[in-house]
Amino acid sequence: MRAHRLGAALAVALTAALASCGSSEPTPAPKAEQSPATAAQGPVKLTYWTWAPNMDKIVAVWNQANPDIQVTVSKQAGGDDAAAKFLTAAKAGNPPDLVQAEYQHLPSFIAADAVADLKAETAAVKGEFSDGLWGLVTLGTDAVYGLPQDSGPMMLFYREDLFDKYGLAVPKTWQEYGEAARALRKKDPKAYLGTFSSKDPGAFTGLAQQAGAQWWAISGESWKVNVADEPTKRVADYWGALVKEDAIDDMPFFTPEWNKALNDDRLLTWPSAVWAPGVLSSNAPKGKGKWAVAPLPQWNAGENVSGFWGGSSVAVAAKSPNKAAAARFITWLNTDPAALDLLVKEAAIYPAATKAQAALTQAPEYFANQSDFWQQAAAVSAGARGFTFGPNVGVTYNAFKDSFDKALQNKSAFSDAVQAVQDATVADMRKAGFQIAS
Repeated sequence: MRAHRLGAALAVALTAALASCGSSEPTPAPKAEQSPATAAQGPVKLTYWTWAPNMDKIVAVWNQANPDIQVTVSKQAGGDDAAAKFLTAAKAGNPPDLVQAEYQHLPSFIAADAVADLKAETAAVKGEFSDGLWGLVTLGTDAVYGLPQDSGPMMLFYREDLFDKYGLAVPKTWQEYGEAARALRKKDPKAYLGTFSSKDPGAFTGLAQQAGAQWWAISGESWKVNVADEPTKRVADYWGALVKEDAIDDMPFFTPEWNKALNDDRLLTWPSAVWAPGVLSSNAPKGKGKWAVAPLPQWNAGENVSGFWGGSSVAVAAKSPNKAAAARFITWLNTDPAALDLLVKEAAIYPAATKAQAALTQAPEYFANQSDFWQQAAAVSAGARGFTFGPNVGVTYNAFKDSFDKALQNKSAFSDAVQAVQDATVADMRKAGFQIAS
């Protein structure tokens, strides 16, 4: 399928872990039914590209119980490079049967006809996932291009001890967050409530999702592109105003400067995702037991809405000769209680399945002071919403970095930077042959 036909095709086809979900010992994976052809020809062999740690240990449980469907794990580096490698393999006609796919990369896989529609094979487990997560693998259509595996709902991580020291209340709205940021600067000019990172489009994407943004949509045979929609500009101008008045910092996340600010008690919050404890424990070891978590501040008081930063699905290659067997395996992997238990314990991920999220009990060691950590995460996850990603999200993310870097250097409006991202995204899609709705 050529790129400009994607719209039409989609429109038509488109820890103590889980005791309450299963026993403390992993139960054997359900045995797959063996067809006469399979029995005569030997086991179905599937290759699975993934970067999740210890996935081979999890797959071994399946393989032991299913001698007729054997899965081999091929460890990948992850990120954009993994996505490009898969697309190259698909084009060459030798993709793996299964691939771990970050949600934002799925549209590019679909545009290349590289992944299969699993609607029939996954219909029975749709209810295992929140609507927000399910939407990330369907692109707003009737087709299903993978099963959600892990999730990154965003929350507010904050230094509880420093909030007490400065007499700050945990902000429930973004207006209160801005007021707290200004109050802190008056109390301690060396400290900041937070920082805006121009290097992390994933974080901004999640904040835009929370505000109700819809960057891409499919309209008949065309794509609608609205990166510069009102919710996104609202988020951009909010953070731009705080940076301009020096109420918050503008240092990027995950840098030596950021690490030092965290460890020196000069940075009090981080709007991040559920995987943040692992980052904080490595980058800010001095803060162990001092951080707490709360829902993201809301745009409207009383709401409970969040967005996603990160997360991935498992998709089946369109050219896999064993689509049914592959779908059976990923259904087990992402919905079976024993498999979910292993995903948490061995792969150290926050599972996408709602029942697995609800069953987590023991807080991460870094947050041992907050016994309800996972309960809060589950509540936030239930209200998290995503949006349809487009087929050229890599271009969009690179344009974000360039445009917001320039906005910081020139002290120009962040909403203008958003418009620049919109323009770059549309120009690239037109160049690639996609039809763009007016």
